[in-house]
Amino acid sequence: MYLELQKRLGSRLRSLLEEKYGLLVENIPLEIPPDLKFGELATPIAFELARKLRKAPRIIAQEIVSALNGLEGFAGFEVAGAGYINARLDRAAGVRLVVGGESLARASSGLHSLVEHTSINPNKAAHIGHLRNAILGDTFVRLLRAAGQKVDVQNYIDNTGVQVADVVVGFLHLEGLPEAEVRQLLEVLKGNGERIDYYCWDLYARTSQWYEQGTAEENEARKELRYATLHEIERGGNDTAEVAEMISTAVLRRHLETMQRLDIEYDFLPRESEILHLRFWEAAFEQLKQTGVLYFETEGKNKGCWVMTRPSTAGRPGAETTEGALDEEAKVIVRSNGTVTYVGKDIAYHLWKFGLLGKDFGYKPFFTYPKRETYPDHECWISAEKGDEPHPHFGGAQAIYNVIDSRQSDPQANVIQALRGMGYTAQADHYTHFGYEMVALTPRCAVEMGYDVSEEDLTRPYIEVSGRKGFGVKADDLIDKLIVATRAEVDARQTGRDERERQRIAEQIAIGALRYFMLKFTRNSVIAFDFKEALSFEGETGPYIQYAVVRARNIFRKGGTTPEAVLAELAGLAESGSFDAGAYLTGEAVEDIWALWLRAARRTLVLEQCIATSEPAYLAKHAFQLAQEFNNFYHKHHILTEEDPLRKTFLLATAAVSLRELIEVLSWLGIESPEAM
Repeated sequence: MYLELQKRLGSRLRSLLEEKYGLLVENIPLEIPPDLKFGELATPIAFELARKLRKAPRIIAQEIVSALNGLEGFAGFEVAGAGYINARLDRAAGVRLVVGGESLARASSGLHSLVEHTSINPNKAAHIGHLRNAILGDTFVRLLRAAGQKVDVQNYIDNTGVQVADVVVGFLHLEGLPEAEVRQLLEVLKGNGERIDYYCWDLYARTSQWYEQGTAEENEARKELRYATLHEIERGGNDTAEVAEMISTAVLRRHLETMQRLDIEYDFLPRESEILHLRFWEAAFEQLKQTGVLYFETEGKNKGCWVMTRPSTAGRPGAETTEGALDEEAKVIVRSNGTVTYVGKDIAYHLWKFGLLGKDFGYKPFFTYPKRETYPDHECWISAEKGDEPHPHFGGAQAIYNVIDSRQSDPQANVIQALRGMGYTAQADHYTHFGYEMVALTPRCAVEMGYDVSEEDLTRPYIEVSGRKGFGVKADDLIDKLIVATRAEVDARQTGRDERERQRIAEQIAIGALRYFMLKFTRNSVIAFDFKEALSFEGETGPYIQYAVVRARNIFRKGGTTPEAVLAELAGLAESGSFDAGAYLTGEAVEDIWALWLRAARRTLVLEQCIATSEPAYLAKHAFQLAQEFNNFYHKHHILTEEDPLRKTFLLATAAVSLRELIEVLSWLGIESPEAM
């Protein structure tokens, strides 16, 4: 409702400014005042026009207001201060709009977006930092789909990278297992119910330390072994590559199972191995050379390299700006030994994402061994050199969002620069690096997870984790611990429910707590995860919002009705003219009720804000504020004991609208709404 009325007012103001002053103003600034005494919408447009019209802002505002009255959905307009225009909504009309609801199934926008998230190296178990990436990405997918976009969800698998090589070195050299025995070990682990991703977690840490534990001569030999293993994996067609394939695929399966616990799913799993073997880079290299984005350096420190042309080196210390001058700071894309940098391969991959490469993957369903499995409502595909027919086509997107931590800002900027240099300006404009900061642990959380924490670390605000050092929280361990904690509470409160119901409620609360904690902070904030804070039923937490839903549901359970029936009844009364919502929304005593209706009416407004800024935290904050205002309403007004039938219906409708909106926004956050807590 808020968005609809905001657009209606903006459109009327644009027309009025053109009619009255001959001005074409595309963007009309509209704000939500901090207090209802200033109205429900406001605009400072008069201040922006003062210089052009050579009039005082207040005079301009008065002229605009005199021509604005009579706009449907608005009760009136007034000038405030030195020239603000405050708009007051028609409250009865507002209630009718909110009761009708905004379409929960938005019409297709026609925009095809691609969101890449999770992208965990398949060499060990997922950890707490990966959870932030996956939860951010999955939530943004939900938001884009709510806005009517077609969205492909991709999880990039670097199965030929140095991290996988390290685990392969661990199996083949630290543990001395040939290819056949690695295969046998995987089967033994599986048969014993042990987890390959946990096994690799420890092996990866041991291997990382092994590279540095010998003499200088031994360590140098070990590093040479590391890179020889990496090259064998990249080349493929050998026992080393086969071991890497077995391990990375087994670990990938575990990653997807972990994410499915959070209701996170994927459409396509593109792998680095296919990007290499299908020669994506070669196709991209030709385009980059033809468009002049790359040039071959013949002197200086980058001699023998292919480097990327920069738009300008002006202002850089020591850089020459004259044509043909040496640019020592240029980005190297192909090294002098012929190897391609990470950025080079990423440029090729993103040309494919936009449908600009002229090549495609082969596709195979991923869940085919040991039995055919899939997600409940769609198939998950993985890249292959030769795929199955028929198969879907991924790529060719109009907009790309890459959920990658903020440390990758420079490589991401390099890809965008390359796209612009090749003439793909529209694509570069629709390429978003969805960056985020790290997840750490509070000292209390580290102790609760069983780590030895020094006296010095106990005084720090957070402790950083490191998979290479083996210090970190495995994602499944974290989820399990949250469920155990919530199950204890559920068992104490829900004694009348059976085992399966109590377990289901515990899982809903635990996952809700985890997802909300990861989403409530803006992406540029470092998160220090804490069990007690995440699971609290008080404050800005997932359980607090879920409890508001349970509380609202209990109103209708006790009242012997349903939210849908109440809203239908109110709509019928309003249609017949026997009920005037405005009469129940007049006076200071009911301003809190009107504020709650307005909060409930902001859903699509917040949705647009989240997408425009690539920031799901705004939706998390909206959900919390909605729950907070509903709880205040619940405590202040005696809904079920209200004696006035029409007022009781209106109070029930207020609860019904709050419940409907809470359930919807929680679903966009990937959080379920339990029946009981």
